[in-house]
Amino acid sequence: MDIAKTENLNPEYKDLLDRISHRYVEGQAQAIRSVNEFLVDTNWNIGKYIVEYEQEGSTRAKYGSKLLENLSRDLTLRHGRGFSRSNLNYMRLFYLRFPICEKLSHKLSWSHYCELVKLDNEMERSFYYQQNILENWSVPELKRQKDSGLFMRLALSKDRKEILKLSQQGQIVECPEDIVKDFYVLEFLKIPEPYNYSETELETRLMDNLQKFLLELGKGFTFVGRQYRVTINNIPYRVDLVFYHRILRRFVLIDLKINEVKHDDIGQMNMYMGYFAKEENYEGDNPPVGIILSKDKDELLVEYATYGMSSQLFVSKYQLYLPDKEELRKIISRQLETDEI
Repeated sequence: MDIAKTENLNPEYKDLLDRISHRYVEGQAQAIRSVNEFLVDTNWNIGKYIVEYEQEGSTRAKYGSKLLENLSRDLTLRHGRGFSRSNLNYMRLFYLRFPICEKLSHKLSWSHYCELVKLDNEMERSFYYQQNILENWSVPELKRQKDSGLFMRLALSKDRKEILKLSQQGQIVECPEDIVKDFYVLEFLKIPEPYNYSETELETRLMDNLQKFLLELGKGFTFVGRQYRVTINNIPYRVDLVFYHRILRRFVLIDLKINEVKHDDIGQMNMYMGYFAKEENYEGDNPPVGIILSKDKDELLVEYATYGMSSQLFVSKYQLYLPDKEELRKIISRQLETDEI
């Protein structure tokens, strides 16, 4: 029935129709959750059976590396699809990576866990597990965050204690520093390098890929506007991108630079932040955050140019390609080793 036609129905009948429809949709969702819980628990137990069988030792040695191959063939003959060698290997890894079934979150699907068990590093795996629960990522979003090295990028500016906390709890947003990364990965824009592009084109591509950009920014960001007009002494200015962070309850202003950031860029952002604090904030809003997102960054210039300014003004870099995760892992390992000494 056309939804528009239900407006003319008897009110009591329409109420009945709405209640049945609501319960049906709710029931579908519960069924999906129940099936997912059953699948996750079942696959964990299958993984447990496989590992326990392997650990019996020499009496099982004749199966060797062919165990999963034999199981795949025989289980497929009995039950049909779902028992490929690859899937059985994921079940085995699932038990090894998550040995306590009672601690498993059923907010994650089996497909999520398949992505997580691919990670050998326990700290990374723990972070993506916790962060996925916090941000409710889809499977493609989880894959993207892994590929972009989110954990390592967040850990770059942290000491050993903070890195361990990040791994165990995920990124808990409590202050402006928690929503800013040292560098942002914008590979989803698909801008080839070398390539000459303007700031306007960069901004347009970000808006065309807003959902992916919000994923890169992190939890809590809502889009407010682009080229946001700011008028001071009858002189118009425009902030490239304006967001509002729901958790921190403050505006986040982003200016895009395709080259190295200059000292006057920093001064201009500081002016924007002052304007928003005085003219745009409502009661209960906290002071704004400013992020200058640039292709290049002179650390010394930024240090001097921001001297005495608000600690909520940040200069971060962006890159148009996925990072070298192995190199990032080496940097984080060195940080952990240095702090431990």
